[in-house]
Amino acid sequence: MKHGKKYQDSVKAFDLTKQYEAAEAVSVLLETAKAKFDETIEMHVRLGVDPRQADQQVRGVLVLPNGTGKTKRVLVIAKGAKADAAQAAGADYVGAEELIAKIQNDNWFEFDVMITTPDMMGMVGRIGRVLGPKGLMPNPKSGTVTMDVEKAIAEVKAGKVEYRLDKTAIIHCPIGKKSFGQEKLVENFTALMDAIIKAKPASAKGTYIKSVTIASTMGPGVKVLPKI
Repeated sequence: MKHGKKYQDSVKAFDLTKQYEAAEAVSVLLETAKAKFDETIEMHVRLGVDPRQADQQVRGVLVLPNGTGKTKRVLVIAKGAKADAAQAAGADYVGAEELIAKIQNDNWFEFDVMITTPDMMGMVGRIGRVLGPKGLMPNPKSGTVTMDVEKAIAEVKAGKVEYRLDKTAIIHCPIGKKSFGQEKLVENFTALMDAIIKAKPASAKGTYIKSVTIASTMGPGVKVLPKI
């Protein structure tokens, strides 16, 4: 992949091989994020676990202290009082069969998170094949299958993120926007890092945190000194 002049200049501005303390790494990153739009800052953590083993999965959710900088569109699948509660709590879309059909027949995906009540999971499960690959399938572990739809909506709107291991044992997760500035990005970085450390599987052996990198949408990755 060929990179542009701004990227090449950014690469020359710091030591690509050095592992920086979190605050310094964020400072370097902000200096090298030169795109004209408000770039998303992502964190990439490589873990010393085997993602093929069921007892070595690492996943969880947390509300970042300063949010993500992105307003997420929430779809709630519910009926009756729970549907009314979802509407009142600020859900962008609320419905049941008609919205399931819209997703299935019209390939409609104008939402970022789907929340549903447990009694509707049978219906939602019918479109699991299209929701799953897009990461939109509701899950009790991520708090998106719940009777407390008001709380679930509030957390998503406040900046809740889900982190999970991919097939290469890496967690990719946004921690905010360039416009947040150093202090807020470091707070979000620390909160996510602490959550990942707490989620260490009991069966994991050897070094748990192999490497940590942060990067902006268009900029190079900056290595962070991993917490052990």
